[in-house]
Parts: sequence; structure tokens; C-alpha cells
Amino acid sequence: MMVKLFFLLLMWVCSQVRGQEGILHVSNGSTFREYCLLYNSTWSNISDSLSRAESYPVQVLLSSQLCVRGQQGSLRGQAVVVERGGCEVSQKGLVAQDLDASVLLVSSVSDLESPSENGSEFRRLKIPVALVRHREVLDALQVFPRGMEVRLYAPPVPLFDASIVVMFLIAVVTVTTGGFWSGAAERLKQAAGPVCDSSDGRSDGGEVSLYSPLKVFLFVVMMCVMLVLMYFFYRWLVYVIIVIFCLASASALYNCLDSLMTALSCSTLSVSCRERSVSVRSLLLAAVCITLSVIWGVYRNDDRWIWILQDLLGIAFCLNFLKTISLSNFKICVILLSLLLLYDVFFVFITPFLTPNGESIMVQVALGPGAGGKGEGRVVRVPGDNSTSYERLPVVMRIPQFSALAQNLCMMQFSILGYGDIIIPGLLVAYCHRFDVWIGSSRRIYFLSCSVAYAVGLLLTFTVMLLSRMGQPALLYLVPCTLLTSAGLACVRKEFKRFWSGSGTYQVLEESRKPLLSDGDAGRGGGVRSC
Repeated sequence: MMVKLFFLLLMWVCSQVRGQEGILHVSNGSTFREYCLLYNSTWSNISDSLSRAESYPVQVLLSSQLCVRGQQGSLRGQAVVVERGGCEVSQKGLVAQDLDASVLLVSSVSDLESPSENGSEFRRLKIPVALVRHREVLDALQVFPRGMEVRLYAPPVPLFDASIVVMFLIAVVTVTTGGFWSGAAERLKQAAGPVCDSSDGRSDGGEVSLYSPLKVFLFVVMMCVMLVLMYFFYRWLVYVIIVIFCLASASALYNCLDSLMTALSCSTLSVSCRERSVSVRSLLLAAVCITLSVIWGVYRNDDRWIWILQDLLGIAFCLNFLKTISLSNFKICVILLSLLLLYDVFFVFITPFLTPNGESIMVQVALGPGAGGKGEGRVVRVPGDNSTSYERLPVVMRIPQFSALAQNLCMMQFSILGYGDIIIPGLLVAYCHRFDVWIGSSRRIYFLSCSVAYAVGLLLTFTVMLLSRMGQPALLYLVPCTLLTSAGLACVRKEFKRFWSGSGTYQVLEESRKPLLSDGDAGRGGGVRSC
């Protein structure tokens, strides 16, 4: 019975849905071009495949807005192209229908929106009505100067896209690799002996430890303030974030590559100059990392390929963050993850009731205020000829959707996952691996269990997203999965008290910052330095 239910669910997930982006197939003999068109699937019936779509000769009337019937003669059996403006799209459609046209294509230089001005007017339409970009109409006229025929079709879009699988693998591999790197660094630190921490939580090795609940709370408050500021002052602050990302990602990529080469025992190729040693490897790595960061900064708005470089820099940023920032004990993990869960849910689910356009602050900031695509209800917006490029925050992994042919023709569609959905649970995974090191667990039981819990939570996130066809705050599923799994394992192994408070010598002291050794012991220790 469970097997049958699984296959039924799988079939439903892989079923196809109708969108509002379509394809305008223009041809003349063996030559053809395909362009984006936008229509309202409620009022216009368009074929779902090119082979079943009817072919219509084209009548281009760019000098006419077709708002009054008396301006044109009969358009029987033709697909007529007119300019946008002068009257509503529904009025143009009714005039074209009265003139016996078979299709109405409205050429627009402004952003395309699926027609929805007047429902009662559209109900009277019997012909397909769609919007096309003006520049694409001009391109078709140049390619087919002796006439052309058009076919309209809207291939159904699978609800499940393979890009989700790629995103899942990227997130899981990044979290497990970052957690493993953090534990490996802790093992090296343990072999080198006790490391003292400064008053701000920074160790001699450069790692920063979060040990104070107050500091965690202030950190989350700062995140909330920053997100609200980004919502109101996005136009200016986005460039600050872009510059910070370029610097941070270049540094993170350098640390990742340098650590990888060190682990592979690659030579540093040091050169001595005036009694100073210069590492040729470090210089080459720095040059490569800075170059990649600059390339991303210059071409950051080119959706065709820049997502590859952004994801590479993003993975390096997340890995370096998980290795550099550490949580001192499970209590801090619970406080941080719980507060950020509330932060995520509030800014995704609650803020739509507080914003004037009904859009969540989190989505608006993550996608950018100028982002096209899905809007409220069934309205779809696609950038037109006069649309200016808008800046987006480089805080998400992006994978282009493979199966959305018509949507990608109109505007590239991406599956996205925020860095926070990788870093925040990843900090707990890293703590679990460090705890394995503290207790001498060769099987890494806490690390493996928390990594599996993260994968399960992410899989649950994507499943709910597909079933509801809505974006989900991933921390809503990731935080309970990882926290409950880690706490449950510690209880079963009867190590919860130690897991909660951290581990002996490497436990970072909280606000009191008391010395690990008494004054008397320190005096007898001679060479022992108290922290």
C-alpha cells in the first residue's frame, strides 16, 4: 500500500502544469525563429505543442492601435500585430475579433504582464490574445521581410525540475564538507594543545567562537535591522553588499584553495627576496581568486552564465564561514537556530500582511524589487524592451530550471537557495563534528547523524514547496530536523549534559570568562599560560 502511495505521489509531482508564458513560432519555409509571448490562460486557449498548433499568416499593423473598428478592413484568418496603448488589451481583442482575425498579438516596449484588466470583456473573446516584445517583432520583420506565418503554443511545464536535485546536492555537499573541515581543524588544534581565546571570542588560529547568548541575540537583531534597511534602501545598500561579497568571496576562495593544496602536499614554491620569503603559490592563488571575484562583479547581471561563478564563490564563502565561525556548545546552537527560525518565518509568512504590495520582505530583498516573474495571484510579469537591469543580492545559490522552455525564453527561471539555509544548520553540523573530536568518536556519530538530518530536512523543504507550489522558509524544516536529531542522539548515548555545555579543555567560557587554572596552579605550572 505504501509503495502505491509513493508512486501516486511521484506521478503527481512529475505531472505537468500550464503556465502563462508561451512561445511564438515564426516561420517562412525552412527558416524559423521562436520568441516569448505572454497570455492569460484563463481567457486564451493556446495549443500545448507545436505540432498541434494552427498556422496563421501575419498582418503587421504597428502604425495602428486597433482601438476602433472603422480603422481597418477585414482581417479574416490572420494573426494581427498591433501596438500597445490607446485602449485596454481586451478592447483591442474585441475589435480584432469583430474583424475576423484569428489571433491578436500586442507589441509592447514596456514590461509584459499577462492580460487581466477586465474579466467581463475577456469572457467575450474567442480568439487568443497575447503580448510580445516590440524588439522581437522588429527582429521577425528583419528575418522574414517577404512575409511570415506564426504558430502559438505553450508547452506544459513539469512541476518537478531537475535543478532541484542539483541544488539539493550542492547544499548537502557544502554543509557536510564545511562541517568536516571544521572538525578537522579542531583535531589539529587539539593535537597542538590548548589554544587561548581573546575577549572577543577569537582564537589564536583565527577562528571566531560564539559563546555568549547575549551576543547571539544581538547578532539576530542586527540581521533583522539590516533586512528592514535593505527593504527600504535597497537601491543604495545593494552595492555595499556586492562590494563586501566580492572581497569576502575572494578571501574565502583563497582559503579553500590554499587549504586544499596544503592537504594535497603541494609545494609552496617560496622565493627569497631581501631576507624575506615570498610564496609563489600564494601569489598565484590570490591573483586567480581576485580575478574571479572581479569577473563576477563586472558580469554579475548576465544570467546566461554568471550563475556558475556566483555559485562557486558562494560555496567557497559558505565553506570558509563554517570553518571560521564556531558555536561553543549546544546551548548556543539552540538559541541561535531557534531565533533565526523565528526570523525566517516572520519575514516570509508574517510580513506580507504588513507590506503594501502583499509581498514578503524576505522574498522582495532576496529577488530584488525589480525582479520579474510571478507576481500576485495569476499575474506574470516579464521585462520588456525598456526595462533597466536591476541589481540582486549575491546571497543565494542559483541553478537555472532545465524544463521551463517557454519561461526561459521569456526570462531565465532559477531554483534558488539562500546562503543562510546552508550556513545556519551547517554551524550545528560543524559543532557536532567538533564534539565527535572532543569525545574521541572515531565513527563521527554526531556529525553523520546531523548531516543526514540536514539532508532529510532539505528534502522535506523541497517536497512541501512542490506540493504547495510556493516558496518555503527552509529553516522551518531544517532547524527542527537537525536540533531534534542531535539532542535525541545525545540523550540516547547519555551524553546530553556534556553535549549541552561543550567539552572540557576546549569549552569556551561564557560571560564570566573565569581562568581555567587557579592562581596557585598557574604559579606552579611555570610555563603554562592561563586563558
